[in-house]
Amino acid sequence: MQVIESVKEMQTVAMQLRFGGHLIGLVPTMGNLHDGHVSLIKQANEKSDKVIVTIFVNPKQFGPNEDFEEYPRTWQDDLKKCEDNGVDIIFHPSVQAMFPKDFSSYLNEEAVSSVMCGISRPTHFKGVTTVCLKLFNLVRPDFSFFGQKDAQQCAVIKKMVRDLNIPTEIKVGETIREPDGLALSSRNQYLSKLQREDATSISKALNKAKELADSGIGNTDRIIAEIIHLLSQKRRIRIIYVKVVDKDTMQAVKTISQNQTIACVAVWVDDVRLIDNIVF
Repeated sequence: MQVIESVKEMQTVAMQLRFGGHLIGLVPTMGNLHDGHVSLIKQANEKSDKVIVTIFVNPKQFGPNEDFEEYPRTWQDDLKKCEDNGVDIIFHPSVQAMFPKDFSSYLNEEAVSSVMCGISRPTHFKGVTTVCLKLFNLVRPDFSFFGQKDAQQCAVIKKMVRDLNIPTEIKVGETIREPDGLALSSRNQYLSKLQREDATSISKALNKAKELADSGIGNTDRIIAEIIHLLSQKRRIRIIYVKVVDKDTMQAVKTISQNQTIACVAVWVDDVRLIDNIVF
């Protein structure tokens, strides 16, 4: 397994792989790898000849007073997970390499990113699209793998790829959960035992929403009300939003369409921000 830190070297190696006829799979991450990331790496291995994992905590997608400095960095553990799961290259650039002092070019997606997390974190998706575009330009992957837990991010990246004719196919892996139902996230480790107990109500509320939809209730106002009711019973939870939306546009819908509609939740569990969703 090769570790590359230089932007120029990554671009050169990726070009050599493509000229050699290899299919490249890209798994962009911010490190602190968990089983959700590992599932994406495994999917990348199934689809690609060469798997490249990026480990880069992107400062551009953190807003003021967010947890950029505290975000968990677990390089040695990440290295072992990549080695154990057949990764060919880790791209591990510095912030200075990706965003030099005079960096001033950003990409804005203005529709899919304008709702939900785009409201509560107004600079977040500009940072996501900018770093992903840079990674796509550097690696030129045939396939790029993202997790369903970040449903709005997936939709934003898909829209960017379509709009800008970027030659990569976006693959979305299902949300991987811990035994108690909590969606795997690097921020889960911020939770105390009591906070975690309340946080499990997120997946329980979403599962209840799916039960209602499966029973024939298609009115999304009814489903949203049920999710809010269940979450509101937990003292540590403050709701940021509960939405039922089209999975591609992220726009609110009034009735459920099977496999096209998702319920999305963002909450504060005391001072820890968590998101989750479920596909109907």
